[in-house]
Amino acid sequence: MKEERIWREYTALPPELQKQVADFITFLRTRYAPLRASKTTKRTKLADEPFIGMWRNRKEMQDSSAWVRRIRQSEWMNRHA
Repeated sequence: MKEERIWREYTALPPELQKQVADFITFLRTRYAPLRASKTTKRTKLADEPFIGMWRNRKEMQDSSAWVRRIRQSEWMNRHA
Protein backbone atom coordinates (compact mmCIF):
# COMPACT_ATOMS: atom_id res chain seq x y z
CA MET A 1 0.00 0.00 0.00
CA LYS A 2 1.06 3.54 -0.66
CA GLU A 3 0.54 4.63 2.97
CA GLU A 4 2.76 1.86 4.30
CA ARG A 5 5.54 2.83 1.91
CA ILE A 6 5.24 6.49 2.86
CA TRP A 7 5.38 5.54 6.55
CA ARG A 8 8.49 3.39 5.98
CA GLU A 9 10.15 6.25 4.12
CA TYR A 10 9.23 8.66 6.91
CA THR A 11 10.50 6.43 9.73
CA ALA A 12 13.75 5.84 7.83
CA LEU A 13 14.52 9.56 7.97
CA PRO A 14 16.67 11.02 10.72
CA PRO A 15 14.69 12.75 13.51
CA GLU A 16 15.50 16.28 12.28
CA LEU A 17 14.11 15.46 8.82
CA GLN A 18 11.03 13.80 10.36
CA LYS A 19 10.42 17.11 12.16
CA GLN A 20 10.69 18.97 8.84
CA VAL A 21 8.13 16.61 7.29
CA ALA A 22 5.80 17.11 10.28
CA ASP A 23 6.24 20.89 10.01
CA PHE A 24 5.43 20.77 6.30
CA ILE A 25 2.28 18.75 6.97
CA THR A 26 1.24 21.35 9.56
CA PHE A 27 1.90 24.11 7.03
CA LEU A 28 -0.22 22.36 4.40
CA ARG A 29 -3.10 21.86 6.84
CA THR A 30 -2.99 25.52 7.81
CA ARG A 31 -2.63 26.72 4.23
CA TYR A 32 -5.53 24.72 2.84
CA ALA A 33 -7.85 24.65 5.86
CA PRO A 34 -10.14 27.41 4.45
CA LEU A 35 -10.70 25.37 1.28
CA ARG A 36 -11.95 22.42 3.30
CA ALA A 37 -14.15 24.62 5.46
CA SER A 38 -15.78 26.27 2.46
CA LYS A 39 -16.76 22.90 1.00
CA THR A 40 -18.47 21.85 4.22
CA THR A 41 -20.42 25.08 4.74
CA LYS A 42 -24.13 24.63 4.64
CA ARG A 43 -25.76 26.23 1.64
CA THR A 44 -28.58 28.67 2.16
CA LYS A 45 -31.55 28.62 -0.16
CA LEU A 46 -31.52 31.63 -2.46
CA ALA A 47 -35.03 32.59 -1.35
CA ASP A 48 -33.73 32.86 2.24
CA GLU A 49 -30.98 35.34 1.35
CA PRO A 50 -31.64 38.79 2.85
CA PHE A 51 -31.19 40.67 -0.44
CA ILE A 52 -34.02 38.80 -2.19
CA GLY A 53 -37.00 41.13 -2.43
CA MET A 54 -35.22 44.14 -0.96
CA TRP A 55 -36.54 46.43 -3.71
CA ARG A 56 -39.99 44.85 -3.80
CA ASN A 57 -41.89 47.95 -2.63
CA ARG A 58 -39.96 50.60 -4.55
CA LYS A 59 -42.11 52.23 -7.21
CA GLU A 60 -39.20 53.02 -9.54
CA MET A 61 -38.35 49.31 -9.64
CA GLN A 62 -41.72 48.11 -10.94
CA ASP A 63 -40.16 48.05 -14.42
CA SER A 64 -36.54 47.19 -13.65
CA SER A 65 -35.50 47.22 -17.31
CA ALA A 66 -36.71 50.80 -17.75
CA TRP A 67 -34.96 51.79 -14.50
CA VAL A 68 -31.64 50.32 -15.69
CA ARG A 69 -32.05 52.03 -19.07
CA ARG A 70 -32.65 55.43 -17.40
CA ILE A 71 -29.65 55.00 -15.10
CA ARG A 72 -27.38 54.04 -17.98
CA GLN A 73 -28.57 56.96 -20.08
CA SER A 74 -28.06 59.46 -17.26
CA GLU A 75 -24.56 58.08 -16.54
CA TRP A 76 -23.68 58.24 -20.22
CA MET A 77 -24.93 61.83 -20.43
CA ASN A 78 -22.95 62.85 -17.32
CA ARG A 79 -19.72 61.37 -18.70
CA HIS A 80 -20.10 62.94 -22.13
CA ALA A 81 -21.39 66.37 -21.06
